[in-house]
Amino acid sequence: MTFLVTGATGTVGRLVVEELLAAGHQVRALTRDPAKASLPEGVEVVAGDLARLDTLAGVFDGVEGAHFINFAGDDYTPLPDGAGLAKMAAEAGVRRVTVLGGRADGELEQALAGTDIEWTLLEPVEFMSNTLRWWAHTIKTEGVIKEPFGDRLSALVHERDIAAVAATVLVQGGHGGMTYTLTGPEAITLREKVAILGAAIGRDVRFVELTVDEARAKWRGDGMGEETIEFLVNALGNTPEAGYTVVPTVREITGRDARSFAQWAAENADAFRV
Repeated sequence: MTFLVTGATGTVGRLVVEELLAAGHQVRALTRDPAKASLPEGVEVVAGDLARLDTLAGVFDGVEGAHFINFAGDDYTPLPDGAGLAKMAAEAGVRRVTVLGGRADGELEQALAGTDIEWTLLEPVEFMSNTLRWWAHTIKTEGVIKEPFGDRLSALVHERDIAAVAATVLVQGGHGGMTYTLTGPEAITLREKVAILGAAIGRDVRFVELTVDEARAKWRGDGMGEETIEFLVNALGNTPEAGYTVVPTVREITGRDARSFAQWAAENADAFRV
């Protein structure tokens, strides 16, 4: 069977490719720039952009299942023609689709519901991998994390667990019409997260809790716009219940326990060392 993975060079997409290959399946990886794609040997890499349907001719030919992202480009804007994308997949005979992100009221999701495709929405909570983006440089250079809401809980999910769920759903089927929240095995506070990471890298990483106003000033200094800053204040200060409620989805679908943040930290420790 051939499976199409969109966003194939992204944090999760790359791992979906690996999971499907490990299971012995043929993988077609969609990326906007194949020349820059660094993917495992044996993957069929094709050029295309989900935001431009005219670039997708033939992409779905012979595809059993497809893994979609529901945004276009690096700015995470919604797909401009989700309905057209769903129609292309359906007309090509795609049988199963997973959608990462899962805007319940998004055009792609609504359009898939009107086809014969077996679709499944995957809604991960906070990615463990975001820690690399936000903390690696600061820990290397300063050995301290300065953020607000130190007691905020998060059921962080490992990016490989997201990929494993997507691959399992695509291969096995039987999850049509379902929306799955994906979490790790525990909810931890920001303070605990810093301590776990410090233990993994063998370094004392201090945590300094900022007030909301101090956080705003810091983020402005980092070059963030006011809209992004207020989004962070609201998202971090008022984390929805789903963001810190552990659910057993990973085990129920893949048959094994979700990976902990301690496991993630051990796997990625070198990225935080000087």
